[in-house]
Amino acid sequence: MRFVGGRARTAVRAVAVALLLVPATGTAAVSLGSAAGGPAVRLSTSEAGAGGSVTVTGSGWRPGTLLTLLVCGRAVPSRGVIGGTNSCANADGRAVTTDTKGDFEKRLPVTEPPAPCPCVVHVAAVTGGQAAADAVLTVAGHPVEPLPKESGAGRLAVLTDTRLDGSGGVLTWFGAPPARHLVFTVGNLGTASVKDPVFQLGTAHGVFAPQWEDQQWRGTVAPGGKARISLPVELAAGAHGDYTVSLRYGGKVLAEQPWGVGRPWGVTLFWILLAVVVPAAVFRIGMAVVDRVRPRRPARRTRRHRGLRLPGSTLRLPGPRRSRTAPSAPVPPGSAPEATEPAGAGNHAPRNATTPTLPWFTPDDGPGGTAEGRLSAPQGNSPTTKGNT
Repeated sequence: MRFVGGRARTAVRAVAVALLLVPATGTAAVSLGSAAGGPAVRLSTSEAGAGGSVTVTGSGWRPGTLLTLLVCGRAVPSRGVIGGTNSCANADGRAVTTDTKGDFEKRLPVTEPPAPCPCVVHVAAVTGGQAAADAVLTVAGHPVEPLPKESGAGRLAVLTDTRLDGSGGVLTWFGAPPARHLVFTVGNLGTASVKDPVFQLGTAHGVFAPQWEDQQWRGTVAPGGKARISLPVELAAGAHGDYTVSLRYGGKVLAEQPWGVGRPWGVTLFWILLAVVVPAAVFRIGMAVVDRVRPRRPARRTRRHRGLRLPGSTLRLPGPRRSRTAPSAPVPPGSAPEATEPAGAGNHAPRNATTPTLPWFTPDDGPGGTAEGRLSAPQGNSPTTKGNT
């Protein structure tokens, strides 16, 4: 009996040691970065349903670094997020800043990513150097699909320097999205062909981490061969300043290309013209409205201005037209006609000369006029001082 009891105690001790060595269900899932000594993340649970939450803790990051936490589908820690940020639940992500030791802790809501599982919690640096780490997360109830197979033993490497081809048009000067083509030459260093490789292009402004987008190149690179590849790159509308275009393939950054984008001065010119033209147009419209609304004043009568009078000219007032010469009176027979010309005038004075009248008298009441409006002249029956000759 004592022997049996000793064996029982030994078995109980073995079971207790085994329980201590076996991790309990629901323990944290650790990223591969911890094994390599780089940045690492840990989850409070490896499985959660949509609507729940999971606590994410990290270590080994650069102190004071801004990080983003996203639930991404179609990803594994060994290969990263294959579909890029388009495979992540960007609207439900969180941001956190590491402390002075490079550690952090943040609670992240669990949501279904747009791509099927396998899923991870993707943690990437926004400021500072490029750094990322993934931790496996199973989203309960989310569809699961296997990852696409790798392209075999083919390995691509950039053989020449990258460059950006193209130029901005007139619309870019007015705020249109700047666009270029990243041109480079790759070579296949592996033993298998690489068909239709999918590259990732990232654009970063200043100290911010790049935003990656997938770009697929149609073609096949044979083992030991090379190919010239051109991929389109486009920034946001109104972007300006110093940018960096990064090329990544197979989770490795192959090349980086700086890109200096000029300021869209056309937008500034447009606002300046708008600030000048609009007030001027409003002023003209206001003046037109005031001109229509204000009452009209009676028109003033224009006064006649007397002009210069030439010597010997006579100003005549409108009136009935009369004969230029007065009718001569009958001369009695045997008497000589009296001269109507003034003495000493000779033959130089006109025979039908009229007496000038002042402009403020009418021909009827002017000095020297008769009741009929004729000029005075000697009459035949008037007494004269001369006798008959």
